Amino acid sequence: MILTLVGLSQGVLGDIATRSRGTGADVLVRPPGSSVLAFSGNMSQGIVGFLRKQPHVTLATGTLVQSVGNLDSITGISLDEFSSMSGGLRYLAGGPFTGPDDIVVDSVFASSRKLKPGDSINLGLQWRVAGIVEAGKLSRIFAPLESLQEKYSARDKVSVIYVKLDAPANTAAVVDQLKSKLEDYKIYSVDEFVSLVSVDSFPMMKRFTNVVVALAVVVGFLVVFLSMYTAVLERTREIGILKALGASPGYIMSILMRETLVLAIAGAIAGILMSYGAQWLLQAFVPTMPMLIVYTWWPWSAVIALTGSLIGAIYPGLKASKQDAIEALAYD
Repeated sequence: MILTLVGLSQGVLGDIATRSRGTGADVLVRPPGSSVLAFSGNMSQGIVGFLRKQPHVTLATGTLVQSVGNLDSITGISLDEFSSMSGGLRYLAGGPFTGPDDIVVDSVFASSRKLKPGDSINLGLQWRVAGIVEAGKLSRIFAPLESLQEKYSARDKVSVIYVKLDAPANTAAVVDQLKSKLEDYKIYSVDEFVSLVSVDSFPMMKRFTNVVVALAVVVGFLVVFLSMYTAVLERTREIGILKALGASPGYIMSILMRETLVLAIAGAIAGILMSYGAQWLLQAFVPTMPMLIVYTWWPWSAVIALTGSLIGAIYPGLKASKQDAIEALAYD
C-alpha cells in the first residue's frame, strides 16, 4: 500500500514535469491566483503579444487548458507556434488538425481509450481523432486553440503562456523583468516549475502519505497481534513443555519475536513484489496514471512493517513467557 501510493504520486508528478520540459520553453506565465497544478481562471490572450515584444524573447505562444473530466483535460494550441517552440509533435498515426472538431491525442491516451485516427470520442463535446502523437510534450489531448476558445466561451483567453528565449542564460533576468511588469501573474522558469512539481511541494499529498503510513503501522500491529495471540493460545501445551524443560521467559519471548521478525521480512518482500504487480495493473488498465518503482522507499516500508509487527508481538510474547508450566501442560 505504501509503495503503490508513493510510486503513483511520484509517477504522476514526474510525468507532468517531463511534459512541461517537452514544450521547449524557457519561461511560463500563468494567471493570477493559479497554483503549481491548479488553474484559477484564464488571462487575456493579448499578454502573448506583450511578451513577444520583451527583450530576449524569440517566441511566445498561449495555450488554453479545458478540463473535460476528473483527470482529463484538452489543451488548445496554435499548432505552428507550438511546433516551432517544441520541435514539433511526432505523429505515430494520422496527422494534424484539419477541422475545428479535430483533436490530436498522445499514445498513452490513445492506448487507454483504444483510439485510432478517424475515431469519434465524447469529451463533453464530440471530437474526431485526427492523429496520435508520441507522448511527452505538454498534454495528452490537443485541439486547435481558436476552436477550443469558441466551444468553451473563452474567446481571446489563454491559461498558460510559454516563452522561448534567445539563450537559456538570460532566463533569470527575463523572469525578474516580467515579474516587475506583470506583478500579479505567476511567472516561473521551466526549471523552477519542474522543481516545484514534487510531493514535498504539496502539503496535502504529504499529509495523505503520512496518514497511509500510519494506517499501515496500525494494520500491521493489529494483524500481527491477533495472529501471534492466536498462536500463543494454540501452542499453550508446547510452551508448557518448554518451560518444564527449563526454558526461561526470555527464551520463550525470543522464539515468538524471531517468528514475527521472519514473517515481517517475508511480508516486506511480498509487498515489494506486489508493487510491481500494481504497476503492471495500472499500465494495463489506467495508463494515464503512471506509477514509478521508488527504490528509496523500500527500506522505509520494510522498517514500517517490522516496527508494526514487533510492537504487535510484544503482548502475546509477554503472555507466553509468563505462563505457568503446570497450567500450560494441563491446558486442553
